[in-house]
Amino acid sequence: MPTELRPAATTAAGEDGATTFECPICRRSVARADGVASDSLDRDMVRLVIANTPGWQPARGLCRDCAGRFRGALQYLRRHEAALEAPGAAILPTPVRIGALDEYRGRGVTIAFLDAGFYAHPDLVEPADRILHYVDITNARRRREDIERPDDSSWHGMMTSVVACGNGRLSSGFYRGVASEARLVLVKVGHMSRIPHENIRRGLDWVVKNRERYAIRIVNVSCGGDYEASFLSDRLSQAADRATRNGILVCAAVGNQGRLPGHPVLPPASAPSALTVGGLDDQNRLASGGYDMYHSSYGPTLDGLQKPEVIAPGIWVAAPILPGTPTAAQAQLLSHLAGAREGELKAIIQAHQGIDSDLDAAAALEPQLIRQLIGAKLSGNNVISGAYKHVDGTSFAAPIVASIAAQMIEARPAITPQQIKRILVRTARRIQGVDVDRQGWGVVDAEKAVRGALEMP
Repeated sequence: MPTELRPAATTAAGEDGATTFECPICRRSVARADGVASDSLDRDMVRLVIANTPGWQPARGLCRDCAGRFRGALQYLRRHEAALEAPGAAILPTPVRIGALDEYRGRGVTIAFLDAGFYAHPDLVEPADRILHYVDITNARRRREDIERPDDSSWHGMMTSVVACGNGRLSSGFYRGVASEARLVLVKVGHMSRIPHENIRRGLDWVVKNRERYAIRIVNVSCGGDYEASFLSDRLSQAADRATRNGILVCAAVGNQGRLPGHPVLPPASAPSALTVGGLDDQNRLASGGYDMYHSSYGPTLDGLQKPEVIAPGIWVAAPILPGTPTAAQAQLLSHLAGAREGELKAIIQAHQGIDSDLDAAAALEPQLIRQLIGAKLSGNNVISGAYKHVDGTSFAAPIVASIAAQMIEARPAITPQQIKRILVRTARRIQGVDVDRQGWGVVDAEKAVRGALEMP
């Protein structure tokens, strides 16, 4: 395990007598006493920093915060060495990516999810079923057993809920969400083809009405309305504000229209009280110095409000593949082939005819050419394993922030939505060289947010 961290030697803080230095990892100016010399880190730790920070030289050292984050990541990865053998395991798990504290997992907290549809994924219901309730706003006759059968509308809500609250059951705990012990309420407000503006409003009102019955403290909304609107007249925006007044944090995805003229922010993300989340491209790395932006929507809104307030990973996010679908069958086959010997490839493909036409056609090729095709299809389909793929969109940044909020509530049960929002904003870290309009107050800092909640008077 890594050695105990100690203050940096002169090489980490400079030899000019300065009392501060710029950390080469996060680019922040920190006190020289908060520097860490590379000779206080074990070899694995140094290798991890180098792999995540192109151009970093050990002699430059790093700051204590970055060293602590890398140490936590190394411990997590060492606990899951078997999972690292999967063909797509280069995708880092969300808790590692954001430096979340392992001891807080959303225990005792209920998060509601509004989405097009859901599925009772093993990461949510095994070994214990954490789905407290399922309701379909569009059809009162729907029942819980409906989410045990996959359909085309199940994908999105399954992924958002598992990104936040999955326990990584199908990856031996490796790809778990930050709030992996939280309870869930699933609210279907539309279909894959469309989620109407009014349905989202009805879903929020249902959550407010049933908040005490299910102890709902957070609602994640990874869908947006049909049009821009002022909160002064828009019923959906007003429903979001009503939820906040009733003690529910509304965590809303800002949208993915940053490349469009006007980059519109739609309700409920445009509501004043909503905690609106944009997307970060962290390059699937731990080092914040290389961060960039995802193409999120951004304000000002029609009412002149700055949105989003914070950003979180919006790309390279591990999410589940819907079981029982052709996509799942293809991913399982690709994963199986990726781990097979070259002499076994043709036989495996022939035994699974009809799952992937490209593989069927390649069965007669030389093994090395088949191997190249497998690699291209794993990459092209974003396959991590037979059970997970990586996805992008602010739809997944929002539940990551919702899961951090669940940690904060576990740490400080009496905390209010307004206090959660203030702490997340105060502890966020700005990305250098990116306009404030696009990033708000910056990248969420999961550890500092939870510690901020603990330190509340």
